[in-house]
Amino acid sequence: MSSIKNAVIIIPTFNEIENIDRVLRAVFLLQPDFHVLVVDDDSPDGTAALVEGMMAGFPETLHILKRKKKLGLGSAYIAGFKWALGRTYEYIFEMDADFSHNPEDLTRLYNACHKDGNDLAIGSRYVTGVNVVNWPMSRVLLSWGASKYVQFITRMNIHDTTAGFICYRRKVLETINLDKIQFLGYAFQIEMKFKAHLSKFKIVEVPVIFTDRTKGESKMSSGIISEAIFGVLKMKIKSLFNRYEI
Repeated sequence: MSSIKNAVIIIPTFNEIENIDRVLRAVFLLQPDFHVLVVDDDSPDGTAALVEGMMAGFPETLHILKRKKKLGLGSAYIAGFKWALGRTYEYIFEMDADFSHNPEDLTRLYNACHKDGNDLAIGSRYVTGVNVVNWPMSRVLLSWGASKYVQFITRMNIHDTTAGFICYRRKVLETINLDKIQFLGYAFQIEMKFKAHLSKFKIVEVPVIFTDRTKGESKMSSGIISEAIFGVLKMKIKSLFNRYEI
């Protein structure tokens, strides 16, 4: 089996023992196969131990970064980004562990950057309508409305501003000062896109179907939503006065 040695998928985990084995095996069935870094925030359910047990079967492509406590989604991705930038990967992905992101779409995101020349490829739920499965209408409206709100405030030409299924070209993450990222929850995804947008990187949305998790518990909360709403205004105002550091 050939390997995309220049691409790594970062998968943050906290209590994902019901999903992580299946999602990793689904990724490693892809042709050619990607490398994967699992960033685990000390899951009490044994997620990290399960991943470590799988590493012997995928000795060159599966990696784990274990952290001592739960520090937030954005913090996990930043740790993963720094790990990847310390190696030779050219393409660095974000993906959930719960199958809400279809592993088969990874190749499409990769090709959008590697073949089509984009710097940032977003697996978008809203670029061709609303492509969400198993969400109640209230949550669909909240998510879609949040993306439209962010689009309006920031003036980014991105339909799914809160998406977390992404391929970054290495230079994007090298340009953004990861130590200056302000938000660690829901707004993290918005902030990363906004900084890429301000840096004039070429961004494309690739339509995907988002399927809500069937196993494990959602990490969404009202506090995360409010962080996004007020954080976006703060980011935009600072950028208007050249006080927003990329």
